[in-house]
Amino acid sequence: MDPEETSGYLDYYYATSANPDMKEPRPHVPHASAFLPVFYSAVFLAGVLGNLALMAALHFKPGSRRLIDVFIINMAASDFIFLATLPLWVDKEASRGLWRTGSFLCKGSSYVISVNMHCSVFLLACMSADRCLAIVWPALSRRLRRRDCARAACAGAWLLSGLLGLPTLLSRELTLLGGKPYCAEKKATPGKLAWSLVALIFTFFVPLLSIVTCYCCIARKLCAHYQQSGKHNKKLKKSIKIICIVVAAFLVSWLPFNTFKLLAVVSGLQRERYSPPAILQFGMEVTGPLAFANSCVNPFIYYVFDSYIRRAIVHCLCPCLKNHDFGSSTETSDSHLSRALSTFIHAEDFTRRRKRSVSL
Repeated sequence: MDPEETSGYLDYYYATSANPDMKEPRPHVPHASAFLPVFYSAVFLAGVLGNLALMAALHFKPGSRRLIDVFIINMAASDFIFLATLPLWVDKEASRGLWRTGSFLCKGSSYVISVNMHCSVFLLACMSADRCLAIVWPALSRRLRRRDCARAACAGAWLLSGLLGLPTLLSRELTLLGGKPYCAEKKATPGKLAWSLVALIFTFFVPLLSIVTCYCCIARKLCAHYQQSGKHNKKLKKSIKIICIVVAAFLVSWLPFNTFKLLAVVSGLQRERYSPPAILQFGMEVTGPLAFANSCVNPFIYYVFDSYIRRAIVHCLCPCLKNHDFGSSTETSDSHLSRALSTFIHAEDFTRRRKRSVSL
């Protein structure tokens, strides 16, 4: 195949396919072929074990589960499926970009990564909306937050992600460049680049805006309640801390790569044929591993900062510790906050009505 018939990746992962006709030399990340296989192997082991433990703990936990656990289990399943493809990319990085596992796995793994990238973002947005309802509008959430609605939202996220991954499945193929196999895309047309731009905006930046908006509303409500309840409410302080960590982890993992990806697509639309500038290609290669690593981070965040999940995981792995308390109550943070904020809101409404009646 002619090298010009392939283009750099515009997906969750980055390009390694060579193009000898590129006017700008393709940058090379120093020691990438040595560092990335080790890094991806560590991400694979930590992520697979962490997400398996998280799914098993929540699935086999006796008694009723929280509504948020529906989203967490689906998120862990999405991350686990994504991580199952990492050994293929370990081999690719170790062989300096060559794809040695055949055409089927080239297409299949690319599709799986694309689907689960979209699904992870959509599920995180659903979780943000659910927590926003639970904390900001606790009275309204009692009518809207139902288990069947949560399952329907997860099913919708998986279905939409599967459809959005189809362009990757159709465009990715095993390509010979200089007699060497690469898992590459077909030639990028203006229509394809325009679709990539629209898809990127609606599958990353719009969910990102909704996530940040939800957590800003949550933080504002918590801060208002924190001022009213005094400085000794440790659960509220902890909840604000968790919010900051979740948002920070999401931004650090996803924003750098997708920003370079956005600039690469816009740059491609301004050229006759897509050939990403060297600095943008280098940026995607450097920030790509951060996006991969995001799939192994969530179980550790939940374990460290969510006592409910920590107890479930420890009890699942060590049933002999079933009666151990781990220094926290059985009440979840969301249920505590919902009741506290509901009381706070009713008190505010009562105060406003009383002032209004006095003024009349």
